[in-house]
Amino acid sequence: MDETDVEQVTLALLDGANDKDAEVQEQVRKSVLTLGKQQPDRVLAMCQDYLLKHPKLIASHRVVILQTIELITASRIEDISYTRIKSIISLASDEMTRSKEVMRDWQQAASNILVAVGNKHINDIMEEILTKFQPGILPHFFVECCSSHLWMYCLHHFIFYGMVPFLNAILGTMLPMLSMAKQDTMKWVFSSALSHFSDSILEYLANLDKAPDPTVRKDTFSSEIYAAYDILFNSWLQSREAKLRLTVAEAVGSMSHLMASDKLEEQIPKLLPAMLSLYKKNNEHYVISKSVCQVLDASVNMGSRVLETQLDGLLSVLHQQLCSPVDYSNPPTVKNHNEVLRCFSLLANAFPDKLVLSVLQKLENSNERSRMGSLAVLRHLINSTTAMMETKKLLILASIRQPMADHSNKVKRRVVQVISAMAHHGYLELEGGELLVRFIVQHCALPDTYQQGQKPPDPEEVTNEALRSMCDDTLHLLTTTVSRLADVLWPMLLYYLTPSQFSNATTPLCRSLIVLGNKKRSSKEATFNIDFKQQANLPSPQTLMIRLWVNAAFPYRSRGHGAPSLSLLNVLSLNIHPNVEVLWEKEMPPLVALLEESTVDSVEKKELEENLLKLLSKTLVAVDDSKWVCQLVTEATRYLSTYNNALEEKSFLYRCIGVMLQQCHNKELVKKQLQEILLTARHSDAIEREGVAMGVGLCAYSHLEGTLAKLEEFGKSDAFKKSPSIFNLLKDRSDLEVDKVKSTLILCYGQVALNAPPEQILKRIDHDILRCISKHFNTKDLTMKLSLIQSVGLIARAISECVKRQGYVFSRKQELISVMMDFIKAEPADAMKTPVRHLVMSTCANLIPLDPQLSENESFDLLKVCVGTAFALPPVTHTPEKTKDEEILEPKQREGLYRDTMAGLQELLKSVLVTEPTPDSLQSVFKHIESWLSSAKDHERERAVCTTAHILDFYLEKLTVKNMVCFHNLGALLGRLAPRCSDPHHAVRIAAINSVYTLLNIQLRYEGFSHDYQDESVESLLPMREVLENPDHSVLYRTCSELTKVMSKRLPQQQLSTLVFMLFEGLVDSQTNCCRASSVILNTLLKNRGAGLQELVPEMLEVLHLRLQSITEEQVRVAVGQTVLILATQHLQAVFNTLVNQPLPYDSWNSEMWMALGADPIIAGQIMELVMEKLVVMAPYIDRKDPMIRAGLAKVATNQPLAMTCGLKELLLNGQSQEPAIAMFPPLFSCLTVRLGASVGVQPPRDNNNHSKHSGSQFHVAGTAVEALRILLARAQLDEVVKRLDQDNAWDAMKEPNTHTTGVTLLARAMAKHAGPRLPSIVECLCPSLNNIYECQRVTVTAFFSELLNHHVVTELLLMDVLMNNMMERISDPCCTVRMLAVRGLGNIATGSPEKVNKYAKELLAAMSSGMEEKEDPGKRITLEAMSGLSKVLLHLDKKNVHLLVVYIFMKIKPFLESENDEIRCASILLLGNLSKFGSGEAVFKDQIHNVLVSLLLHLVDPNPQVVKACKQAMRVCAPVVGSEQITVMFQNHLHEDKSLHYGEFINDLTKYLIQDFPGMLNFYHISVMQFFKSHWAEVRAGAAMFIGFLLGNLTEDLFPHINMASVTKGLVMLLQDPDAALTVVKTTTVVLERDLSSVRLTVTKEFSSV
Repeated sequence: MDETDVEQVTLALLDGANDKDAEVQEQVRKSVLTLGKQQPDRVLAMCQDYLLKHPKLIASHRVVILQTIELITASRIEDISYTRIKSIISLASDEMTRSKEVMRDWQQAASNILVAVGNKHINDIMEEILTKFQPGILPHFFVECCSSHLWMYCLHHFIFYGMVPFLNAILGTMLPMLSMAKQDTMKWVFSSALSHFSDSILEYLANLDKAPDPTVRKDTFSSEIYAAYDILFNSWLQSREAKLRLTVAEAVGSMSHLMASDKLEEQIPKLLPAMLSLYKKNNEHYVISKSVCQVLDASVNMGSRVLETQLDGLLSVLHQQLCSPVDYSNPPTVKNHNEVLRCFSLLANAFPDKLVLSVLQKLENSNERSRMGSLAVLRHLINSTTAMMETKKLLILASIRQPMADHSNKVKRRVVQVISAMAHHGYLELEGGELLVRFIVQHCALPDTYQQGQKPPDPEEVTNEALRSMCDDTLHLLTTTVSRLADVLWPMLLYYLTPSQFSNATTPLCRSLIVLGNKKRSSKEATFNIDFKQQANLPSPQTLMIRLWVNAAFPYRSRGHGAPSLSLLNVLSLNIHPNVEVLWEKEMPPLVALLEESTVDSVEKKELEENLLKLLSKTLVAVDDSKWVCQLVTEATRYLSTYNNALEEKSFLYRCIGVMLQQCHNKELVKKQLQEILLTARHSDAIEREGVAMGVGLCAYSHLEGTLAKLEEFGKSDAFKKSPSIFNLLKDRSDLEVDKVKSTLILCYGQVALNAPPEQILKRIDHDILRCISKHFNTKDLTMKLSLIQSVGLIARAISECVKRQGYVFSRKQELISVMMDFIKAEPADAMKTPVRHLVMSTCANLIPLDPQLSENESFDLLKVCVGTAFALPPVTHTPEKTKDEEILEPKQREGLYRDTMAGLQELLKSVLVTEPTPDSLQSVFKHIESWLSSAKDHERERAVCTTAHILDFYLEKLTVKNMVCFHNLGALLGRLAPRCSDPHHAVRIAAINSVYTLLNIQLRYEGFSHDYQDESVESLLPMREVLENPDHSVLYRTCSELTKVMSKRLPQQQLSTLVFMLFEGLVDSQTNCCRASSVILNTLLKNRGAGLQELVPEMLEVLHLRLQSITEEQVRVAVGQTVLILATQHLQAVFNTLVNQPLPYDSWNSEMWMALGADPIIAGQIMELVMEKLVVMAPYIDRKDPMIRAGLAKVATNQPLAMTCGLKELLLNGQSQEPAIAMFPPLFSCLTVRLGASVGVQPPRDNNNHSKHSGSQFHVAGTAVEALRILLARAQLDEVVKRLDQDNAWDAMKEPNTHTTGVTLLARAMAKHAGPRLPSIVECLCPSLNNIYECQRVTVTAFFSELLNHHVVTELLLMDVLMNNMMERISDPCCTVRMLAVRGLGNIATGSPEKVNKYAKELLAAMSSGMEEKEDPGKRITLEAMSGLSKVLLHLDKKNVHLLVVYIFMKIKPFLESENDEIRCASILLLGNLSKFGSGEAVFKDQIHNVLVSLLLHLVDPNPQVVKACKQAMRVCAPVVGSEQITVMFQNHLHEDKSLHYGEFINDLTKYLIQDFPGMLNFYHISVMQFFKSHWAEVRAGAAMFIGFLLGNLTEDLFPHINMASVTKGLVMLLQDPDAALTVVKTTTVVLERDLSSVRLTVTKEFSSV
């Protein structure tokens, strides 16, 4: 970077130096400093110029730049030119004094620059400062500050030699100014400067040999210093400003050394009290103490006489300072403490007697702080004034006893510090020194104040732990650093090893003794060998050995005293007994190393104790001194009482005594010691009872006869007798106490059996041992019960050991097991209160291997009881309710019981396996556990799985495969355990994966692999344990899937089915997680290995169906569906056949399985093809006799086609089936439509296979097909079709026989409107069904096609010819319904494709004509359709195509005009009207119209409104053909469908026109009318009467001859008998009679009179 760049960058940085962000300011400083280090002169010049060019720069901005200048100057002072230095000094001086007011940041920054430059250019700085000192004028505040700081800097860096020459000039200028200073700030800065000046002078004088001017003396400055002192002490020290007072005091202290001796002597009486009084006025005492110390130092050095007069006051105040607590986190308080102690040192040198006496007197004060202060002084004096204190050692030893008795740990800590100091200066060798050692040891044994992990509430509290640690360190320090104490501490410290009150000090004691002993032994000092007889206070070597031996058995108690105790024993070997040195030197170091490397959790306690007992036995053999051993036994027995509060140690000592008695050949002593042990033991304590028993048992190894004799004697002694006491109200020995003694005796017998020589014990078991304990089997006492259980277990173990050498049948085995079972059954099932369970199980475990073997039932009952009583216990955290007589166990006790019980159970199960480690024996054990694996309770599952893991590990460990054997229960075990790998309980998951791992390794062994073979896939399970730590469900299921892949790889094919069916059971596990895991494992397994399970598919689906009924978890149900789908992927036909053969109707679970098949489009498509293929060839129903039907036969659906329909319906409900449904829609639709036709009117099957809870009557066969069809349409996305059919209620119509064709018609209509493009394929698929043998199917298809012809879409899709041909073929179908629908379809052509009518005119007319001639048409439906169709066709036919057939058709129609069927009557009338347009102008047709005119007129009053409407329409159309304009107009005006008609008036007027226009036809008309007198309808009969009446009434006389009145009258008379027409007849007769025609009246009158 060139100079221009540097300038630009520097300038930019200086501009930004006043940023609001402090971090930015700091970064600017760093950046300018970086540039300054590279080019210091250039950058400093720019900074200087910047300040000069910007005089009005705000103070904060100037401060940043000045700080930057200081940093550059300080870092590169050597590289800056002298010219630049001078200009910087000038700049800083100006900046420092520019403002008259104090602006601390700005002026301090400038001052710091001068101080930084002063490191190299002190003279230039001093010259600049001196220019600021003008006589008579107070200097600027910061000039004085700078001067002061500069002196302080020089003092710290030892560069004051250059400054002292300027001091006279400065002092000469400054002294007159002192009186001018009025402000405290100026006084403070002057005081500070004087303090620094004085310190510099003293440093100069102290290093005069290096000074440039060696002529400088203290008195050179004494007059100036005293003058300054006078002002500071007499004036400024009294200031109210605390800071000023402290600064003045500090200055006075420094100045005191420079004052003339006489002046100082003169000032001491005033100076010291004034200084001491400052303690009360100020909180900061360090400066005061430092100044007092300086004054005292100056006074003592000059030999002041006045000082003694101030001594009492001084000691009192200084002692108070020492009594104040020292805050070691606050350095000033520590410094103050040290300065005060220095004061005491100075005074001690001047006034030793008075000072020591004063301190020792203050020790008598019981105040804690006072004593602590006094002890601090005493310790300091002992360390710092050794020579002076030499004559006062005894006095101090005597005085220290009082604070040693203080209860305060803080005081004791100071005492320990004093003792440590005393030890280093020879105090402990003096008489009374042993008390100090005892004090240290005593406090090494302090118990803990707080439990581990707890913290004291007061941080200043001295806890027992802290004090004890200090004493430990002190003892170690005295041992290792104070060599002259070796003979004091050795062997004195041995005394403290055996008393129980010092047990917590064993570790530091042993370590010190080891150091001392090794040192003495290595240097071969005579004092190493201890004469225990001369040392009266020391314990005997036997007692020492006993104590340290017991310590070693509990190595981590009393702060880890095990290893040190053994090491000390090794060091003391010669002193214990000369014969043990070699043995211990060999045996003990490995034991010590083991203890040092282990921890309380890792050490094997039992193994350690056994090793110690073996070593003890070897030691006694090596001693080979009967007298010594007898003394050892005696002292050990006597020493038992010291362990009354440490029962485990006492129990071990009993065992040690047993080993000692083994090596004791004095039989009398053995009996005596056994007697003493049995009598003095505290039998009420379980641990001690067990210890006693073990000791007695060990003794029996060498003294079986004597031991049994002593036990029998003890059993008969007074210890078991209950003597009455005063008034027989109390008992000397209660029942409870006696039971406890009995318990001890019972345990002794068990231990004797276990430890006695095998060759001697078998013959003693029945007679001497079981005989004595079996009489107590019925006891209710818990203690005795526990003892009996333990004793029986021990006896079993003893027999087991013996039978290895000699055969033995234990005849009482089953009896003892029964007793044990009674004990365990008596335990409460809901609580763990006693160790009975685990003891019974352990005992049974020992009994099981003995002959005779248990029967299968006996073994089953034993395991069932034990497993049940252990697993069913409440969780360990459960606290049972407290009863009056029972105590609640502590949590740790309860945890121990639970742990022991589970261990006992595992031991029992292992004992079953170890006798015969085969798959069958494993299964016999596992069957008791497996039901607990799926318990709803976490703790029960955990126990079951963990127990399984243990027994599987044991099985693998013991497994020896000699022949290739099938591990036949692998699948069952894996099926139970694998799902537990996703158990919600963490411990269960880990135990489960371990179990699976072990099982697969067992399988490898059975496959012939060696024990050390490691399969890569199986070993991959181990890392899964870490993964299973994660409780996330997705992680667990993913892990289960990976686990299954491993199992699938290793699982033999013959085990696959067992595993699968076990996993089926897992689907209904109590834990949702495990249900899901079972499904995951199952599906993964089937994907990998399911291809070989074809034969099991029906059974598997049956089990799945059963399991589905119990599964509530949706995710598991989905997974089961996936299982079905996987099976279908591999065995489609088998799955299909199985599901089809399920009972109908399908329950919801079968439906789910069908629906699951729709999840895979490929499988769904294959099933659809299967269903269509089967439905085509299978009979849809069979005819069966039905007594409920007259005809005797009923259609009953066949099972399989119906099942397929149901299944297809369920499959289509799965949304994933949409793709195949759309692809195969035409054939599927056609198939279901045909199936629907074959289902209408068909009853559901009622066979023995139908076990459904639904009755057959509730199962609608056709409804199933309708639902399937509806779902298909929805799945094919034909929502509009479905919507239209829903609106029309077409689905219900399709189901019922009476409305089926209507429903199909609606279906076809909807399809034609909304699914046109799909129709060609549908039609193609449906056409073959028209030739089916089942007419119901032909009916459905014909109905569908018939309606299609009603829509023009068929023409657009070029389907007309196909449909037309099919309809023409169906005209001759045997089924009349098919023929009717075919005729309807042909008629629909006129509606759907009218343009095609003339094309097919011939065929249509022929078909319609034949339809009207249909004879086999009971309901005339074909005729009706033919006429309706012909009516529609005629609307679009050309005349040429009909002309020749009009009369023929008319003749066909005429008979139907009077049909009783309203629809036919209506259709015939409409057809007549439509036909009329083809007959206009034809005379023949006119005649035909007149032939039916009367009929049409009379049917205007037809009871059916539609017929009336048809008549009106037909008559309006036919009117032009009638041949009368008046009639035509009348018809056109009056005959409207939507208007009512006054029939009487209409007929009246019409008859007039008929008479007028057609007189020649009157005879025909009245004859035609009279024919209707016999009509079926009353309205028509009445109308006929009215018609004849109006005809006769309007007839002129000349036309009457054309009327046969007799016939008319006769007919009217007949009608009078018709109540519906009588009134009309009367009115008609009245009309006739009113006519003025005598002949007519005569005729009528005659006829009526005859009536």
